[in-house]
Formats: sequence, C-alpha cells, structure tokens
Amino acid sequence: MSTNNHSEQPIIEVRHLKQYFNISTGFFQSRPLKAVDDISFSIREGETLGLVGESGCGKTTAGRTILHLYKPTDGEVIYRGKPIKTAKDIEQFRTKATMVFQDPYSSLDPRMTVADIIGEPLDVHHMYKTKEERREKILELMSHVGLNSEHAARYAHEFSGGQRQRVGIARSLAVNPDFIVCDEPVSALDVSIQAQVINMFDELQDRLGLTYLFIAHDLLVVRHISDRIAVMYLGRMVELADANEIYDRPLHPYTKALISAVPVPDPKTARENKRIALSGEIPSPLNAPAGCPFHTRCPYAQPKCKESMPPFEEVEKGRYVACHRTAEIN
Repeated sequence: MSTNNHSEQPIIEVRHLKQYFNISTGFFQSRPLKAVDDISFSIREGETLGLVGESGCGKTTAGRTILHLYKPTDGEVIYRGKPIKTAKDIEQFRTKATMVFQDPYSSLDPRMTVADIIGEPLDVHHMYKTKEERREKILELMSHVGLNSEHAARYAHEFSGGQRQRVGIARSLAVNPDFIVCDEPVSALDVSIQAQVINMFDELQDRLGLTYLFIAHDLLVVRHISDRIAVMYLGRMVELADANEIYDRPLHPYTKALISAVPVPDPKTARENKRIALSGEIPSPLNAPAGCPFHTRCPYAQPKCKESMPPFEEVEKGRYVACHRTAEIN
C-alpha cells in the first residue's frame, strides 16, 4: 500500500460511465450487452484504487473504457478537472495515462527486441531528439524495473513470465505517465513471482509519484497494494471503501461472500469463519435481472430488490454501498 500523502484533488473522475456492446441475436436483431453500467468514482493523486469482482463483471472493460481504448457509450472521464472528449484530448491523455496488460505472453510482440518494445511509445509520441537519447531513456526505464542493459537486444520469448511483465511495465512507464491502469498484472504469474512484481509496483509508485487503478480478482493481492477497494458485480459497482474497512467489515452481501472465500492462514480462525456460499450462477450481462443485479443470488433479497435498482450512495464517510437493506443486515 502506498505511503504517499494523497492530495484531496482527484486525478481521475469517472461519472456515470457506461460501456454497452451490441450483440447480434439473430436475423437483423441485436441486444446491448451492458459490460459497464453506470459506474462513478474518483481516484486521488498518489493512491491505488483496487477494482475487484468475479470474471465477467466488467472490471477490464471499465479500465479500458477509462483510457478510451473503447469509446464510452455514455458518461464521462475527467482527468485533472478536464473532461476527455475530443480526439486531441484523448491523444494528450494517452501521454499521461497508460496500461499494464494481464498477459505478458500475448501483449508483447515476439518479433521486436525488448529495446524496441519499450521504445515504441517514445517513437509514437516523438519523445526524443536523437538515437542516443532514445537509447538512454530505454536503459533508464529498464533499470527502473530491474532489467539490465544486456537484456535490451533480446526477444520476449527468451524471458520468464515475471521478466516479460517487467518489460510490459517498463513500456507503460515510457511516456512518463502519472496514472496507470493495471489490468490483472500478476494473475498470469507464479505465486512466488507475484509478490516481487507487486512490491515493484509499490516502489515505482513511491519513486515516480504514480496513481494506480489496480484491477484483480484475487482479494489478497488487492488488499496488499490498495488504499481503497471498489467491488463490481455484473457491470455495476456495489461497494467502495477503505481497503481495511472492506476486509474487516464488508457491508454489501456480495462483498461479504467474496471476503468469506479468502483463505486465512490461521487454521483456528479459518474454522471459525463461515464461508458464505452463493446459490446459482452469475446471470448473463445480456439478460441482466431487473432491480438489483445481485438479487438472484442474494440470501437477503426481498421483493423490492427485484423491483428497483438500489442507489450507489454514501452510507458512512467515504463508504458507498448499493443495497436496499444495508442498515438492516449489518
């Protein structure tokens, strides 16, 4: 977890963001798949916001839509107080906001050397004057992530998964960004390597003053690195709070179930912890249920949960929950 003093001014604000994909359902007909359905939050400078949820809940789509890799269906993204709207806004934003992708195997071009992979953003944004300056910048980026100069002429397939992810991280740092979307950056790595990469994210944050949106499904990883955690379910945000608050006192029924499934190293505590088993499968985002999206699997569901969508509202200072029954069940 970063130890930076976060400024109160948000670096990124997301307001009512929606990302719908039209899916063909047969003869000249289509339906919207609501991958991200009206989410709002902000990230303060120097902090890490963890974004968690099961596979298919819209976490990755949210991250990519924030960076405008997908054009938002609705809503807006505001960077340092300025909405990102025009092509020029997006181009400028891309020199300040980058992404580390999930799979270090498929996100690196096998035909390019490590130096060219890391240098590609420098080429795209014309960020050097001479070949020598380009080379110096690439070697500096490599040293930031623990790679040495003799790695520069090698190809991605010559590296281990952890080293490849370091190459991907160096590439994301090339444009000197201040905001990085980390899309499940350690889920494809061995557990022993995960800790090294997470620690490196922490060190880079402190050294370079970075702000992260850290997307993951592993709650232990997210707790280690995040200042606050947002929980997504079926395209919507259901809870947002300080990382320790979410762990020690989850309020939303879905968050309670997620936390109850996190392994506990102490056998005595593990025996006392009651695992909350959710019934049924996650509904398809193509056929999302009316009302609260979680009501089909929620042990506390009542008729009103099927009828109306609970607002995502502040129930305590800095703590947001979308549940009709928060006060009753906690």
